[in-house]
Amino acid sequence: MEYPLKKYSHLVSLDDSQPASQAMLFGTGLTEEDMRKPFVGVASNWYEGNTCNMHLRDLASMVKNGVRDAGMVGLEFTTIGVSDGIANGTEGMRYSLVSREIIADSIEAVMGAHYYDALIVLPGCDKNMPGAVMAMLRLNRPAIMVYGGTIATGEHAGKKLNIVSAFEALGEKYAGTISDEDFRAVIRNACPGPGACGGMYTANTMSSAIEAMGLSLPYSASNPALSAEKHAECVAAGKSLYNLLEQDVKPRDIVTREALENALRVTVVLGGSTNAVLHLLAIAQTAGIPFSLRDVQAISAQTPVLADMKPSGRYHMEDIHAIGGVPAVMKYLLEKNLLHGDCLTVTGKTVRENLESLPGLPEGQDIIAPLDAPLQATGHLRILYGNIAEEGSVAKITGKEGERFEGPAIVFNNEFECIEGIRAGRVQPGHVVVIRYEGPRGAPGMPEMLKPTSALMGKGLGKDVALITDGRFSGGTHGFVVGHISPEAFDGGLLALLQDNDNIVIDAANNRIEAILTEEEIARRRQAWKQPDFKIKNGVLYKYARQVSNASFGCVTDL
Repeated sequence: MEYPLKKYSHLVSLDDSQPASQAMLFGTGLTEEDMRKPFVGVASNWYEGNTCNMHLRDLASMVKNGVRDAGMVGLEFTTIGVSDGIANGTEGMRYSLVSREIIADSIEAVMGAHYYDALIVLPGCDKNMPGAVMAMLRLNRPAIMVYGGTIATGEHAGKKLNIVSAFEALGEKYAGTISDEDFRAVIRNACPGPGACGGMYTANTMSSAIEAMGLSLPYSASNPALSAEKHAECVAAGKSLYNLLEQDVKPRDIVTREALENALRVTVVLGGSTNAVLHLLAIAQTAGIPFSLRDVQAISAQTPVLADMKPSGRYHMEDIHAIGGVPAVMKYLLEKNLLHGDCLTVTGKTVRENLESLPGLPEGQDIIAPLDAPLQATGHLRILYGNIAEEGSVAKITGKEGERFEGPAIVFNNEFECIEGIRAGRVQPGHVVVIRYEGPRGAPGMPEMLKPTSALMGKGLGKDVALITDGRFSGGTHGFVVGHISPEAFDGGLLALLQDNDNIVIDAANNRIEAILTEEEIARRRQAWKQPDFKIKNGVLYKYARQVSNASFGCVTDL
């Protein structure tokens, strides 16, 4: 008999139309009975060189077992990953955002070439998740994302540690406030084993957003990497996927405008990374859903920050897990009419149906503030416009850094110049630090500025300076920072024309970022400016620089 759920891989079923396909699959060990079953691609971002991804091969094996138990054939393959933690502060960081597109392209290519019926993806690090989701949406076959899970916290001298602790320790070393012995101890103990960076940084932000969007099973975002719950989730994914095949529920049935709003709402409530803006815009572009920076601002302005999470707060994702995970947070938001409850999810049920039988937030917890006493009454994600950012920019304003900063610019043409300027004492209280030519085309690859911002924090300047850039920020960044400035310097945005001591005003209350310059002075400088050559002349970075859209469209390469 043929399996009615075998919709794409019927091309390699037991007929005479594809004898070579059959021969090669028999060569892998499949049986004639297997050939009648749905084929499921099990795609992981496994590689050994990163704590976020090092365990994904083991999780993929568990997923494959669950797929087999559900009566399907699981076929594992891997795609790439780039470790932001390893690449940050180096030229290697140019490849980070680029990897999102490579991940999406490669998953699409394997699935499309081999006609698999469905897909389960296992991402670990930051760009893995949006890349996987973009592939799911392009293919539009039943699919589930299983997040690799969060890392446990490290510890030294009675203090909890995470990856950002290592970067900030460097700033303390510059300032002479940490011993060499303690500096080395922080580095040795910050990452104690498998899992993604433990605060509400980009990986945990995106896993939470994607769970809220409906593309992963409840608790996927908050189940720790090495937990029994994560292992059970991996096995359960197969049964859930079979249900999606039966119902013919596909990613574009799930990712709607309302689902994107749920994802952004949860991101803001949790105090999530600015990178979520970039990735949600890209996901929306891929799904064909109109969703802009102005939509981000509108939702953020209506949403409070409730979670006291790292980097600006006290807690880690493992602490969210202990109070009921992302579902408990979502249940609270649904009760307060802050989520769309009728959105479909990969369980085959709606958000409301998923949450009905799940526990809510426990009494006495202090990680998620009540709605009537929020940590911040409106969202921390601010979209700023002005002559510096005519097409928009993204700020993360938690309330701890204030809402207005005005000061003289100190201008650096790349992050390495900036790091040296911080180390040498050139950056002083009151400065607006400008890092330019770090955008998607100019860098290329729009690297994160985690090393400069962490160095500023570690050196004690975090509350006394602001930083603006056409690059990105890590989810671990905090302070008065504005990124994603569009147009970027490479494309002739005003950022390219700024000079030391230009007066810069950042007004997060009114969502403005301005250089106090006359139109005549801007025109004079623009006439003298010449667009630089691409820094890279071949290979993947060159192709990316030529194809990529600007940050206001999510830095996609297929517009």
